[in-house]
Amino acid sequence: MAETTLAEVTVAEVLAELAALEDPKARAVNEKHGDDHGVNLSKLRAVAKRLKTQQELARQLWATGDTAARLLAILICRPKAFERNELDVMLREARTPKVQDWLVNYVVKKNPHAEELRLAWFADPDPVVSSVGWALTTERVAKNPEGLDLPGCSTSSRRK
Repeated sequence: MAETTLAEVTVAEVLAELAALEDPKARAVNEKHGDDHGVNLSKLRAVAKRLKTQQELARQLWATGDTAARLLAILICRPKAFERNELDVMLREARTPKVQDWLVNYVVKKNPHAEELRLAWFADPDPVVSSVGWALTTERVAKNPEGLDLPGCSTSSRRK
């Protein structure tokens, strides 16, 4: 995008830039991994670096449903600014592996509602959602196991 200030950047301009970055070879590789976008991730990160943090633009990009736009939204958002219910909806909407992975690792884990979400998602009937609950539990076991109530696990037997 030609020299625009951050305040002037619109969703349409960002989507046009992402469309211009579309690469059929990148799309073919990504499709093999279950993703439906053709933007090279290094180029996507460069766009995010230029845009910097913009929470409202991030929300608007997420709302487009476009995978590349959602990945960019994850990179420019403020992880702590999302409410618990927002993150729950976002996870349920995120149906490509890369978006799910980035959403959990770059946003949910940094959000103050991460523990509440871990507990809710852990027992969710949706296998994708419950797998995220398990992933968050795995991280919790590794980083802060005290207070976890997991069947068959005793935190007292962990390293001291």
